[in-house]
Amino acid sequence: QVQLVESGGGLVQAGGSLRLSCVGAGRTFSTMAWFRQAPGKEREFVAAINWSGSNTNYAYSVKGRFTISRDNAENTMYLQMNSLKPEDTAVYYCAIGSGAPMSDRENEYSDWGQGTQVTVSS
Repeated sequence: QVQLVESGGGLVQAGGSLRLSCVGAGRTFSTMAWFRQAPGKEREFVAAINWSGSNTNYAYSVKGRFTISRDNAENTMYLQMNSLKPEDTAVYYCAIGSGAPMSDRENEYSDWGQGTQVTVSS
């Protein structure tokens, strides 16, 4: 079991920025990813990054606005979110992969954080 702790969520106006952090102990050689879940909706993929940080994968809805990165020395992954929109409002979760690398599927990830709330006001 790997413990993941997210932080950095909050309330921001549309057009603003936030940076989420995910600190995790253990398997840093795995793909890591961000997912989000809006009220009344299923959890959806946001972005993934390989262990070296050289390869990334983004959902179409956030491409060009969000940037995923990681610092393995600090065992931390980040999600820089710019040009935020009200539809980005959700609980954001980080996860460590255990299956196919760079996947956008929930079932390819085995360890999850507790989530951090991001609210974007219009």
